[in-house]
This record gives sequence, structure tokens and C-alpha cells, in this order.
Amino acid sequence: MTYLLLALAVLVAPTTRPLDRLRPRANDPPPAESRPAGPFERAAAWDLLAACLRAGLPVPTAIAAVGIEELSQVAELLRLGADPVTAWAAALNDPATGAVARAARRTARSGAALARQAAELAERTRADAVDQAEARAQRAAVAVAAPLALCFLPAFLCLGVLPVVLGLAARFLG
Repeated sequence: MTYLLLALAVLVAPTTRPLDRLRPRANDPPPAESRPAGPFERAAAWDLLAACLRAGLPVPTAIAAVGIEELSQVAELLRLGADPVTAWAAALNDPATGAVARAARRTARSGAALARQAAELAERTRADAVDQAEARAQRAAVAVAAPLALCFLPAFLCLGVLPVVLGLAARFLG
């Protein structure tokens, strides 16, 4: 009987560990659907929108195909036949979609013109993201160098400069 319970405990205990590994933990990154789009993802979405428009898709269908959540209301309004100025008004207030909304209002008659504007917006978004990344890297380099300077400068003064100054002072004064 004891052996049976021991064998049962050995067989049952490991089955809960693999299941625990599948459960989300507090420090796990959020799923991709709930994460805000980064600048490179946003630039890829603008490129995809431009490609859809160049392929001849209507603007509401292209927006729906790309899946930009901020523009879903715009796509629905355009699909229902709303005036482009009215449909794009809600997207003007969002910083992520304001530039494409202004371009779309200017080029309401042709999807090809909006495609060019979306491609240019993708290039600008990528360039801004690269600039921001370089600026963050430069700030990180300064932040790393500051503690090193605070540690090595006193040691350099105590071990390098101070003995030379004391040696010269002893030679000239004594």
C-alpha cells in the first residue's frame, strides 16, 4: 500500500509543473495585441497602406486590410459614404494618425496621391525612430561613463597625480 501511494505521488507531482509553466506570470510581456505599436510597426503599417492603395484598393478597404485600429472608425465612415473631410476629422486629433489624416483630406479624390503620402510618412516615421534610438544610445553612453569617471578620477588623482606632486614638492622644498 505504501509503495502504491509513493508511486502515485511520483506520477502525479510532475504533471502540475508543466501546466504551471504555461500560465502567464506577472513579469511576462503583454501579448502583441495589447501592446501599443512601436514606430517601426507604425511605419510598416503606413508602407502596407501605401501598397494597398497603389494596388487599387479603395481607401476604406485598404485601411481595413492594414488593420490600423485608430483608423477603423474612418474606414467605416468612408465605407458608409461620408464626406472625406468629416470622416477623417476624428483621426486628426490622434498624434499617430494626424499626418495621414491631413494628407487624406488634401487628397480625397485619389487613392494614389494618398499612397504617396503614406509612403513618405512611413519614411519619416522610420527616420524619426532611428534618430530617437541614436539619441537614447548616446544618453546611455553618457550615463554609463559618469559613474566610471566618479570612480576612476579620485583613484587617478590619488595614485597618479598626488605622488608626483608630493615628490616634486619634497625635492624643491626640502
